[in-house]
Amino acid sequence: MYGLADCNNFFVSCERVFAPRLEGRPVVVLSNNDGCIISRSNEAKAIGIKMGQPLFQAAPLVRRHGVEVLSSNYALYGDMSHRVMTTLRSLVPGTEVYSIDEAFLDLSGIPLEELPEMGRRIATTVRRHTGIPVSLGMAPSKTLAKVASKLCKRYPKLQNSCLMHRPEDVAKVLGTFPVQDVWGIGRRHTRMLQGAGIVTAGQFVQAQEGWIRHRMGVTGLRTWKELRGEPCIGFEHTPPAKQQICTSRSFATELTEPEELRKLVALFTALCAEKLRKQGSVCSEINVFILTNRHRADQPQQYVNRIMTPAVPTDSTLELTALAERALRSLFTPGYGYKKAGVILGGIAPHTAVQTSLFDASDRGRQARLMKALDEVNGRFGRHTLVTAIQGFDPVKANRNHVSPGYTTDWDELFEVKV
Repeated sequence: MYGLADCNNFFVSCERVFAPRLEGRPVVVLSNNDGCIISRSNEAKAIGIKMGQPLFQAAPLVRRHGVEVLSSNYALYGDMSHRVMTTLRSLVPGTEVYSIDEAFLDLSGIPLEELPEMGRRIATTVRRHTGIPVSLGMAPSKTLAKVASKLCKRYPKLQNSCLMHRPEDVAKVLGTFPVQDVWGIGRRHTRMLQGAGIVTAGQFVQAQEGWIRHRMGVTGLRTWKELRGEPCIGFEHTPPAKQQICTSRSFATELTEPEELRKLVALFTALCAEKLRKQGSVCSEINVFILTNRHRADQPQQYVNRIMTPAVPTDSTLELTALAERALRSLFTPGYGYKKAGVILGGIAPHTAVQTSLFDASDRGRQARLMKALDEVNGRFGRHTLVTAIQGFDPVKANRNHVSPGYTTDWDELFEVKV
C-alpha cells in the first residue's frame, strides 16, 4: 500500500501557523514580485479567486471581501516543509518527497485493518508537531493514493485520512473524478480524451488497453494500470538526480542595462551550479534566456536564448559563469526592457562519468577543490558569503510589499515573548 501526504493550501497554512488571526479569513499568497496568486485558503477559493490569477485581476474581490494578501516567503515555507517531512519519516517505514508540500509514504507490511487508524494518527501528529494540516490518501497505487488525498480535502468528515482499496469504492470514486485531475494526465492528453468522450477517470479505466497505448504511449498506459489498482510507479527512497536544473526570476522593473542583467545571470548560474554539485553531477550544456514583458503591448517584444557547451562536462561555477556571460553578451539588444531571465543546465550526468579531452587545459583537480571550498564556506556562513566578482553582493530587487517575518529562519525576526 502507498500513502500520499499532501499539505493543505501549504503556503497559506505556513502563514497561519504564526498568525492565528488569519484563521477563518480569506488569504492569498503571491508569486515573485507580487504578481500572481499561487496559494489560496479555502475561504479565498469560495469567493471565486482563481489559482494563478494576476493580483490586479483579483483586486475587486480582494477589496470587497477583505482578503489578506501576503508576499511569498520561501525561506519560511522551505523550513516548514522540512519539519513536515521529518515528522512523516518518524511515523512510517519510508518516505519519498515529491514536492515542497507532498510526500509519498511506504506503507508496505502494515496490516490493512490498521491503516485507517494509522492514517488519522499521522495527520493528527503532523498537525500537532508543525501546525500544518495534511490530507492523507492511502491506496494500492501511487495514482490512486493521489486521488484519495483529494477526497480528504473535498469531504471534511474523513478527518484528513482516506483509505481507498475496495474495488467497488474505487469504481464509485473514479466514476465522478474529472480525468484532467488525474496525476499523470496533462493538458494535451486531457483534450484528446475529452474529444473522445472520456471526461471521468472511470471512463478512462474502461477504455481498451490497446487504445490507451496507441493514443497515450507507455506513460498513459502506466497511469491506466495504476488507476486499476496495479502499481506501476515504484517507490524511490532516494530521490533521483535531476536531469535539468533551472533558476529564473521575473524582475520588479524592466532592465535596460547589460550590467544589471549580467549580475543576475551570474547569480542564477551560481545557484544552478551549486545544485549540480550537491547531487554529484556535471552538465554538458548551459542555456541562457532573456525575455521582455509580454503584458506591455506598448513596448517592443523579444524572447531569445542561446545554448553554450563547455569543452568538458563541468560543475564549476567559474566555467559556467564564463559561458553564461558570453551567451548573454550575444543576446542582449539595446532598446529592449527585459522582465525575466534564466539559466538552464542540461546534459546532466554523474561526475564519475566525465569523458575528458586531450585538449582540456583546465586543472580539474584544482577546480574541484576550489568548488568544494566555496560550498563549505557558503554552507557554514550563509549562501553568497563567497561569490564570483561578476555576481556581486547586491540582492535581486523584487516587489515583496506584504512579506511576513522569517519566524524560523532569521534570528532578528523570532517571536518575542514578554512576561
